Amino acid sequence: MDMRLKPGTSWQDAYERCCSAAPEAFHDDRVLNHWGGIWHRDGRPVPGFSPLDGTAIAGLPRLDRAGAGRAVAGAVEEHQRWRHLPLAERKAMVAAAVEAMAAHRDLLALLLVWEIGKPWKTACADVDRCLDGVRWYIDEIDRMVDGRTPLPGPVSNIASWNYPMSVLMHAMLVQALAGNAVIAKTPTDGGLCCLTLACALAVREGLPFTLVSGGGAELSPVLVGSGSLGCVSFVGGRDAGGKVATSLADLGRRHVLEQEGLNCWGVWEYGDWDLLARQLRGSFDYAKQRCTAYPRFVVQRALFHDFLAAYLEAVGSLRFGHPLAVADPDDPLPALDFGPLINASKAKELADQVDEAITRGGVPIHRASLDSGHFLPGQDTSAYFAPTALLNPPPSSPLHHAEPFGPVDTIVLVDTEAELLAAMNASNGALVATLSCESEETFARLAPEVRAFKVGHNRPRSRGDREELFGGLGASWRGAFVGGDLLVRAATTGQDGERLPGNFPSYTLLP
Repeated sequence: MDMRLKPGTSWQDAYERCCSAAPEAFHDDRVLNHWGGIWHRDGRPVPGFSPLDGTAIAGLPRLDRAGAGRAVAGAVEEHQRWRHLPLAERKAMVAAAVEAMAAHRDLLALLLVWEIGKPWKTACADVDRCLDGVRWYIDEIDRMVDGRTPLPGPVSNIASWNYPMSVLMHAMLVQALAGNAVIAKTPTDGGLCCLTLACALAVREGLPFTLVSGGGAELSPVLVGSGSLGCVSFVGGRDAGGKVATSLADLGRRHVLEQEGLNCWGVWEYGDWDLLARQLRGSFDYAKQRCTAYPRFVVQRALFHDFLAAYLEAVGSLRFGHPLAVADPDDPLPALDFGPLINASKAKELADQVDEAITRGGVPIHRASLDSGHFLPGQDTSAYFAPTALLNPPPSSPLHHAEPFGPVDTIVLVDTEAELLAAMNASNGALVATLSCESEETFARLAPEVRAFKVGHNRPRSRGDREELFGGLGASWRGAFVGGDLLVRAATTGQDGERLPGNFPSYTLLP
């Protein structure tokens, strides 16, 4: 059956709606940066392309280091005004910004589809989680900031591209609610127009937001190393996070560095295969391009035949493809498990890693074809990757010790509890983990030995929302933990000598 783009969802439609909704931030030929309370036609626009099908979309207006310095200086001035604003006024402004974004919810979600390849349902959930989460903070903020003051300087945010709203914009709104001016670097790989529209709606309500674009090499020295910053918040991989940590080492500055870890799902003395099959399918949400994805399954060898049957049932039911393709113009947008990876380069990198792992002894137990995908006729599919699973990836492969950030699972078989724990702790720390085991006693004994911030019993864990805390153990996290009250504590100052829960060079304090 031939597919077509659903009417009203083209990139041109989306961008024209941006120009109409926020003409101060979107011009016909380019997107603007925002700093010093003003939208600027500065920076060097570069071409942008959608991972959906290669369509040309708006590209980053890249600033140089000097431009970033001017932006930080403007944020410092805004911070000195904002931090003294009464809490009631800050709450009213943040609430107004949230409702303005809610009025443009569908457009924000459509931008996420085009810019980072999220299926429609997943894109809507990203926007909704941001807005609902901030509403909760508005209701709770009075007690959270009691006895605390804003940071001495603005918060600088450098985040990955995968959750522009529910992670980055959510943090920005809460940081401002707590009394800080906020700086954000647009992720290099996607999210420019979604973040720009959200920022435009926020600054109309008076929020002290700075949004700039540029390469990490040019901007990071300023957005991390400037002495006038109050906190640096980073979300991304270990390599980039390590460089940020090195830059911060001698500065003694407040920091939150969320880094990748190999989140593992252990299966030990377990038998509810119908439940596990449903959970396995759910684990492929957004092609596992999220920090709390589960790409590694550590399975008791004696249970492998039952596990494999449940696993193949799950991956065989997955639907992937172009999120905006329909058979009939009146059809709803397709209910897909995932769309493309963030770009064609990532898809090629992952394909090369899989091929190399197989050449060195990994066993492919499932390798789907793009032919089973849901695509437009003749469209560019170079950013798509079909679900794949490897048994026993070789130790020399990156798939053995690092998360692939794509729909590739690796499975390791073990015979003892000691082997189970060793395999689940392969990456020296993770954000989440799960143990599927029938015995509460067994879970209670094994879970504390798993080096993950959250360990689920017969269910997956995630970042969580509202009051739920979030962090990482080992090399997956540096600095203050966040989530719930801790997000506000990380963005405010308490009594002298306060020790924040987190993973710092001199101590680790669990909440």
